Amino acid sequence: MKRAERLHALSEMLRRSGVRGVSAERLAREFEVSVRTIKRDLDALENSGAPLWSRPGPGGGYGLALGASLPPVSLSPAQAVALMAAVSAASDAPYADLAAAGVQKILDVLDPRTRARADELARRVWVNALPSSSRAIKSALEEAMAEQRVIRIRYTSRDGTTTTRDVEPVLFGSTNGQWYLIGWCRMRDAMRWFAVSRIEQATVTKAACSGHTIHEVGEPPANARPVHGRGE
Repeated sequence: MKRAERLHALSEMLRRSGVRGVSAERLAREFEVSVRTIKRDLDALENSGAPLWSRPGPGGGYGLALGASLPPVSLSPAQAVALMAAVSAASDAPYADLAAAGVQKILDVLDPRTRARADELARRVWVNALPSSSRAIKSALEEAMAEQRVIRIRYTSRDGTTTTRDVEPVLFGSTNGQWYLIGWCRMRDAMRWFAVSRIEQATVTKAACSGHTIHEVGEPPANARPVHGRGE
């Protein structure tokens, strides 16, 4: 997870903690960084103008002042549950952590009556979320895609062969319940599909991608389309 994304997610977690606050140690565990890094992030949030408060001693922690939230949002209970269901059912999707934080942010500013009805309806919707890759791997893949940087992966193919290769990420794709990283493999000098579940390690390099486009991936399945086109 890039620092900017971590700062955003950190502010959301602080806001949701309310008057209880949350300790630096818990924040460090949640974001898989050191306590020192979390404290630097907290300083950065405060310097950016976030209404941060801290409470020292046992049971203390950090939080955001009341009122640091979105303006009221108008959603029906069914719309709110639709968002919850979509995110819960796709916990292994790219940027799922950010999506969950965004949905929670919306739910937190619903009027109390709508939120209560949404919570009741949500109890009637169950999902069987599949195990997802580690946060570290997902964060690296997401960062490489967003920043268009070469990513170095350790990958075990279907036949059990493990290789380390540099990949220029082009797009994420999902088919038959499996997420793939599709990108230009510098080892094979060709476009390849890598099952995210078989990526054992991923590191974002400083090398920029060379400009391969989605048109080089080939024709998508007839029912495939970019996520921004779902409402069209």
